[in-house]
Amino acid sequence: MNRKKQFAGMSKRTAAGAAVLALVLAGTTASAVPSSGKMTQAANAEKPMTTTQSKFYCNIKALTPEERAHHKQLSEKLMAARTEVVDMGNGYEFQFSPKDVTLAELADWVVNESKCCPFFDFHIDLENEGKLVCLRLTGEEGIKQFIRAEFHVQ
Repeated sequence: MNRKKQFAGMSKRTAAGAAVLALVLAGTTASAVPSSGKMTQAANAEKPMTTTQSKFYCNIKALTPEERAHHKQLSEKLMAARTEVVDMGNGYEFQFSPKDVTLAELADWVVNESKCCPFFDFHIDLENEGKLVCLRLTGEEGIKQFIRAEFHVQ
């Protein structure tokens, strides 16, 4: 009888493990959203999400709903205001006019982005005697593909 109970318990654990594995493979875990180049829309429209496993993923639970709304608004402003995108080898540099984007706005964006995407290395520069504001995103191998997908880099 003990073996039967043990077997029944193993079956339930195995079924639960299979269900969790299916959710992970489907990319629908509650705490993280795996990403790659294949974009899909999800219930959380702030961030594009994907269904392919990757070491780069956005943790959508890292920000409160209010922080997410603010971050989305600031992200849209930054994407619209960038004047140039420079390939840096291990990432990209986004360039802005300080008339359109302030250092404080970039710092605010970096603080929130680093909560949900801690795998980025962030660099903020003020160049050309204050006439150019730059945000550089770099990271481990494979980060450029993620940046291209998430930040619509051609």
